[in-house]
Amino acid sequence: MELDDFDLQILQSMQEDNQRTSQEVAQRVNLSPVSCLRRMKRLRESKVVLGDVSVVDPAAVGRGIMMVVLVTLESERADKLDSFKRAMQAAPEVMQCLSVTGEVDFVLTLTMRDMEEYEAFAQRNFWGNPNVKRFSTLIVMNRAKHGLGVPVATSA
Repeated sequence: MELDDFDLQILQSMQEDNQRTSQEVAQRVNLSPVSCLRRMKRLRESKVVLGDVSVVDPAAVGRGIMMVVLVTLESERADKLDSFKRAMQAAPEVMQCLSVTGEVDFVLTLTMRDMEEYEAFAQRNFWGNPNVKRFSTLIVMNRAKHGLGVPVATSA
């Protein structure tokens, strides 16, 4: 999909606050509300905008431990990779599951209530999975930056 400067400005506004009405976004980008609404709808339908979500502070809901886990699989056969991906997609503790190149196969971002919950998760998904060769867990001490925004630039 070809994106023009108006689309990029709309995307930037939507990323800053997805609760803005099309009228508010239209004022910010100097378009008519009808044109802006049409563009916003097209951006969603074409999957440029993947979803509209509220970002929740994990600690506020009792999930104060965040971790990054590096996972290496024994076999990189397509069916084995897909099986691991499906398991991670189904696990509510997994905030992100990235299939990567390099020395590991996956980078996971997890949120846990406590270490006992993580131990149970590791037992089910790593120690209990014969295709997991090894995993390494990094405990997040603080989040220096946290966001999902993608930089968008206009030609102006």
